[in-house]
Amino acid sequence: MEANSIKILLAEDDENLGMLLREYLIAKGYEADLFSNGEKALAGFSQKPYQICILDVMMPIMDGFTVAKKIRQTAPTIPIVFLTAKSMKEDVLEGFNSGADDYMTKPFSIEELVARIEAILRRTQVNHMGADGQIYKIGEYTFDPTKQTLIHADNLTKLTAKESELLLYLCSNRNAVVDRSEVLMAIWQDDSYFNARSMDVYITKLRKFLKEDQSIQIINVRGKGFKLIF
Repeated sequence: MEANSIKILLAEDDENLGMLLREYLIAKGYEADLFSNGEKALAGFSQKPYQICILDVMMPIMDGFTVAKKIRQTAPTIPIVFLTAKSMKEDVLEGFNSGADDYMTKPFSIEELVARIEAILRRTQVNHMGADGQIYKIGEYTFDPTKQTLIHADNLTKLTAKESELLLYLCSNRNAVVDRSEVLMAIWQDDSYFNARSMDVYITKLRKFLKEDQSIQIINVRGKGFKLIF
């Protein structure tokens, strides 16, 4: 997908930073709409089909975490990147629990932000995972990586891009130990502490999604990584 066909929702209450980011994204060929608070961002999201959301956490009226959760109710797979001055571990984890695909702490390099946006879009738009159209049977579940869906009986769960990629990685290595660092580099392109904690959050989510079939386990292998068993 060409950059000029990508629509980015940008929510940032710092007017100078917001305008700088918007102008830089436009210069890179993206279409970027800037909103000054969470309420306006959520209203704007309902008016246009966006491919990615960049949300400041500390915004007036409605914070970025709340906006992300509300967006996820109608668009469970759209990528979300948080921007924040906060760096506490709890805030990072709350961000990922709110549906974040990435998280950048201010001050940050605009070039790095764009690089991360491009990496996320390559994963979600090109959709290299499941490019062969393969459908996976995981115990009583049916997993479609291309559609990012997980079906059990009559219940369908829409997965985020990260959830789907991680589950696909585990499925592709069924009954084998997958190394934590390898997974982080394959999906997050970085094995930093915060991304490692993010991965733990997503592993917990996958366990909850798969809990209806007791024969399925995602086990921790101490000092190594994870193993999907079914």
